[in-house]
Amino acid sequence: MDQEPEWIESVGTDGRPVLSAKGSWTIDAVSVLDSRIKATHLNGTKQAELDLSGITRLDTAGAWLLYRTRRDFADDGIDARLAGLDPHYAPLLDLVEQADKAHPEIERERPGVLVEFVSRVGKSVCEAAEEGLNLLNFLGLTIITMLRVIVRPRRMRIVSLVNQIEQTGLNAMGIVGLLLFLIGVVLAFQSAEQLRKFAAEIFTADGLAILVLREIGVLIAAILIAGRSGSAFTAEIGMMKVNEEVDALRTTGVDPIEVLVLPRINALLLTLPLLTFFANVAALTGGTIMAVATLDVTYTQFVRQLADAMTLKNFIVGMVKAPVFAFLIGLVGCYEGLQVGGSAESIGRLTTKSVVESIVLVIIADATFSIVFAYLGI
Repeated sequence: MDQEPEWIESVGTDGRPVLSAKGSWTIDAVSVLDSRIKATHLNGTKQAELDLSGITRLDTAGAWLLYRTRRDFADDGIDARLAGLDPHYAPLLDLVEQADKAHPEIERERPGVLVEFVSRVGKSVCEAAEEGLNLLNFLGLTIITMLRVIVRPRRMRIVSLVNQIEQTGLNAMGIVGLLLFLIGVVLAFQSAEQLRKFAAEIFTADGLAILVLREIGVLIAAILIAGRSGSAFTAEIGMMKVNEEVDALRTTGVDPIEVLVLPRINALLLTLPLLTFFANVAALTGGTIMAVATLDVTYTQFVRQLADAMTLKNFIVGMVKAPVFAFLIGLVGCYEGLQVGGSAESIGRLTTKSVVESIVLVIIADATFSIVFAYLGI
C-alpha cells in the first residue's frame, strides 16, 4: 500500500531549512502537494536542502513538481540542494528538467484594452447575426408547418390549443389588468400635473386615450406576456428537451413544430389581441378614476372628452400590432426552448435569453410600426 505523501519543513543541524519529501509522489497526490509547497515561504534564506530520501514512489507528475519547486526557489535566489534521491528516480528528474529547458514557456503578449473591447464587440455582433439567421430559419420552418396544418385541419391539436389559450390568456388577465390600471392612473396623474400649468386639464383625456390605444396598452401587454408566457414556453419545451421527450417525438415520426410550437403560437395570436383590448379598458378606467378624483372636472365631462379622442383609427393602430407581437414572442420562446442542451443550467440561461430577445424584438417592431404609420399619415 502506498505511503501518504508528505512535505515537511524543518531546520538542519547547520541552521539551514530542510524540506523533506516523503511518501508516494504520484499524479494522484499532485494537487495536495502543490498547495502545501506553495504555502512554503523561505524568506531571507539563501540555501536550503530538499531531502528526497523518504520518497517511496515517483512518477512524471511528481518529478515535475520537485523540479518546478527547485526552479522557483532558484528564481527567488535560494540554492536548493537535492539530497537522498533514490538513483532509480534520478533519470526521471533529469528527463523532466531537459524537457522544460527544451520547451520553455512562451509568454504571450496580452492585447490592449481597446483591442479586447473591439474583439468583444465583434464577437457579440457575429453571435447576434448567427442567432438572427437561425431564428429566420426557424421562422420559415414554422410558417411551412403552419400552412401544412391549414391545408389539413385535422392535424391541428385542439386540446393543446385550448390549454395554451387558458394559460396565456385567461390566467394572465389578473396581472395585465392590475398593471395597466395602475399605469393608467400614473399617466393621468402625470399628464394632469403638466397640463394644469396651462389650465388645460381636460385634455388629459385626449392624451390618455391616444397613448393607451396606440402604444401603451399593446406594448405593456406584450412585454408582460413575453416575461410570463414566453419564458414558460422556453422552460416547458426545454425541460422536454432535457428529458429527451422531443427526441422521442421525432423517433415516432411526430413533428415537434406541429405538436409543441404551433399550439403555443396560435394561442398567443388569439389571446394577445383580446388581452390588449382588456388592457386598454383597464388603463382607461384607471386614468378616468384618477382624473375625476384629482381634476376639477365631472365624470360626464371627462368621459365625453375621452370618447371624442377614442377614434377607430387609434384603436385599430394598436390592435394591428398585437398579432405581430404575439407571433414574435411565441416564435422566440419556442425556438430557445428547442435550443436547450442536456443540462438544467441551459434552461435557466435560455429562458432569460428568450425573454430579453422577445422584449427587444417587440420594441423594434413597435418602433417600425410607428415609423411606417407616420410615413403613411395614420
